[in-house]
Amino acid sequence: MFEFTTQEMTSFLIGHGYWIMFVLMYVEGPFTTLVAGFLVASGTFNIFVVFLLSVLGDVLGDIVFYFIGRYGGMRFVKRWGKYIGMSEKTVHRAEQFFTRHGGKTIFLVKSTTGLCMMTFITAGIVKMKIEKFLFYTILGGLLWSGIMVTIGYFFGNLAKEISQSIAWAGWVIGVMGVATVIGIIFFQKKQAKNI
Repeated sequence: MFEFTTQEMTSFLIGHGYWIMFVLMYVEGPFTTLVAGFLVASGTFNIFVVFLLSVLGDVLGDIVFYFIGRYGGMRFVKRWGKYIGMSEKTVHRAEQFFTRHGGKTIFLVKSTTGLCMMTFITAGIVKMKIEKFLFYTILGGLLWSGIMVTIGYFFGNLAKEISQSIAWAGWVIGVMGVATVIGIIFFQKKQAKNI
């Protein structure tokens, strides 16, 4: 939806904090969650707040799509379905599938890109019980958000370690360079005395 580079997203989150993080997690969930997890490693954000906002933003989006399907129904599919890859035929097939595998589908589709919106709208159209929908979307959201925050945190720590290693290597190279220059000067003075 939005086109952010990682650096732009990082600066934006640091500049605006948690409130904009929640909005972006609603709109651009996985990418924002990864960057926020990365920033947790640097101490910029609290991991528990990032995780909570990620789950809330993610689940809120799912609920919106569910209610679009629930109250828009087949009228929505007839009018807008061609733009999101839905047809009356796919909804009728999905209805039978949701009867048997609705909960599992909601849970598993949370880890995909591109299928979520269609699946959640379909869940609303086929009138999946809201309690069941919420249970599986929250369960999937907890797992998916946890994975994304952890990956971001891991790469944030990795970047910090690489940065520290580069700084440490710079000091070592600098000390070795100074020691080499001192050694050369000392060696040249000693050679000059022997002549």
